[in-house]
Amino acid sequence: MPLYAAYATTLDPDQMARCAPHSPLWDTGWLEGWRLTFGGGRAQGDGALATVVEDVTSSVFVALYDVTERDLHALDSWEGSDIGLYSRIKVRATTLFNGEVTAWIHILNDYEGGLPSARYLEMIASAAQKAGAPADYVQALRSRPCEPR
Repeated sequence: MPLYAAYATTLDPDQMARCAPHSPLWDTGWLEGWRLTFGGGRAQGDGALATVVEDVTSSVFVALYDVTERDLHALDSWEGSDIGLYSRIKVRATTLFNGEVTAWIHILNDYEGGLPSARYLEMIASAAQKAGAPADYVQALRSRPCEPR
């Protein structure tokens, strides 16, 4: 199984330890040519959900995990792919020490658009900070538009 590239709340190492306890952090890096966005509108009741879309002018910070078969189903369930909310695709991630690697991500099975809740956006920013994302990346997350509280 290729590496898993966490980009939203799964950037939080504590969350990953809960939902994939047998899958160690392998490295951090970037999805070059991708942009973090939100979709699904209010269908989930708490604002739009995180996803990524291709965009040659952007990049998304990721934490790369070596997910075991044992943890794969739990992670899919956590992300909602077992109910069709997200799907898995393979992407290329760039790391400082290991160069370019193949990884898989969950992408939202819904249209781009809508705003995340302020709580959800803060969860993503805090997760990115815990994962070691650069301060300017974390600040850009915190300054994104969101639904009012």
